[in-house]
Amino acid sequence: MTKAFWGLLKISPLVMAATFVAANSALAAEVNEPVNGVAQLSQDSMGQVTSVSQFSDVQPTDWAFQALQSLVERYGCIAGYPNGTYRGNRALTRYEFAAGLNACLDRVNELIATATADLVNKQDLATLQRLQEEFSAELATLRGRVDSLEARTAELEANQFSTTTKLVGEAIFSVSQPFGDTRVGGANLNSNTAFSDRVRLNLYSSFTGKDQLQIRLQGRNTVSNQTVTGTNMTRLGYDGNENNSVAIDKINYAFNLTDAVRLKVDASGGELNENVNNFNPDFASSGKGALSRYGRFSPIYRQAGDGAGITVNVNPKGPLTLSAAYFAQGTNASNPADGSGLFNGSNTFFGQIAFKPSKALNIGFSYARTYQSAPNLFQATGSAFANNPFAGARTEANHYGIQATFQPSPKLALSGWGGYTTADAVTGANRSADIWYWAAALGVRDFGAKGNVLGVIFGQPPKVTGGNNIASESGTSYHLEGLYKLNVSDNIQVTPGLLVIFNPENNDNNNTIYVGTLRTTFSF
Repeated sequence: MTKAFWGLLKISPLVMAATFVAANSALAAEVNEPVNGVAQLSQDSMGQVTSVSQFSDVQPTDWAFQALQSLVERYGCIAGYPNGTYRGNRALTRYEFAAGLNACLDRVNELIATATADLVNKQDLATLQRLQEEFSAELATLRGRVDSLEARTAELEANQFSTTTKLVGEAIFSVSQPFGDTRVGGANLNSNTAFSDRVRLNLYSSFTGKDQLQIRLQGRNTVSNQTVTGTNMTRLGYDGNENNSVAIDKINYAFNLTDAVRLKVDASGGELNENVNNFNPDFASSGKGALSRYGRFSPIYRQAGDGAGITVNVNPKGPLTLSAAYFAQGTNASNPADGSGLFNGSNTFFGQIAFKPSKALNIGFSYARTYQSAPNLFQATGSAFANNPFAGARTEANHYGIQATFQPSPKLALSGWGGYTTADAVTGANRSADIWYWAAALGVRDFGAKGNVLGVIFGQPPKVTGGNNIASESGTSYHLEGLYKLNVSDNIQVTPGLLVIFNPENNDNNNTIYVGTLRTTFSF
């Protein structure tokens, strides 16, 4: 019997009993909850009963209770109470009592082994012997269960992956096909049904219990629908193609600076939507959220550009949360060349105020200031013109966003966002652009069965509406998405859905494009 294990027992009699019952389901089967003050035993344990008194709880007035209480207070067998006493003011089940008795036996044996046996008098030894005889059945069962638990624990320790790290995986199998009369530009839309996958392995490590180091490996072969539709508006939320070559795509470390301040440092693959509240709880995840790229969350949360940087969240345990971040976009941070690096390349400054006046309502106001040497203002959400309005000229932009989530009941969630961006060309002629976007999402939880979610997302992807020395886009695109997240089990989710893009690329002359998708997500 290890001292570490019995140290867990030296908290209170109730904790001791709960520890043994929870640790081993077989023991839980033998010891049922007390009913009307009588501990019930199963048929399997009837053979261990040596006295009718074994069915009864040990009362504070019983001699055994008072004897053990005296031993506890004299030898300090069970620590944990401020005054060091046993607090003998309630009845104990016989297994609770046996756990306390066993702790006292261990303590006396320890005193004898360390040549301090003179501290133990003969009367106490006689009392212990009598208690052992009276509770021999419970002690035998207790020690047998503990020995079994220790053997299992040793086996787990010998074969565990790591004492500080756990592995969390996700695999996506996707079947998808775009269809419609024509692609953007008027040519025929010729596409085939595609079957693709994405696999992610996350290694989460903690060294203090309040920090987290994440290292993510990824392999995927999901080709963007843009290749056949001519528009990024049809992209899936989990696409990307490295021909299933596995690489580390994300490294970050998060820790608490104080109880109210948490920092996250991204070395690569940083995403604002993972670092701050994005106000779209049912659809933000790429593996279990919206099927489309635009339907996951507001484009203002894509301004990190999968880069490197730092995020600070200040939450004083009240209705107000403050967030701030700085990112060097893409691979700029690790590039020492002129025009790159952590501060001299494309970058983003971000700030957000989130106000939650009640459990049902949460509102956020966001701002981002970006500089991009190779413009992609909304990271391929919206039209190509909105992402690069100045034909490749270096661009500075101010992004303003408002987001909200309203959950009138646990089974219904309404969320939405609106954004406005002013962009200026840094090189060339004096040009500027005004860009708007918005969306709303409805999630109906437990629809059809517990854990399932029926979702509808509708909105307008980013569109250039005016500016200085720049033309406005002639039409308006609309994004409509319907999906149903079906939980087959705790580890398997199947999501069929349909994405409809009206007037793709903000051009009324372009025909509607549809994307049908069936996504299966395995979590492990």
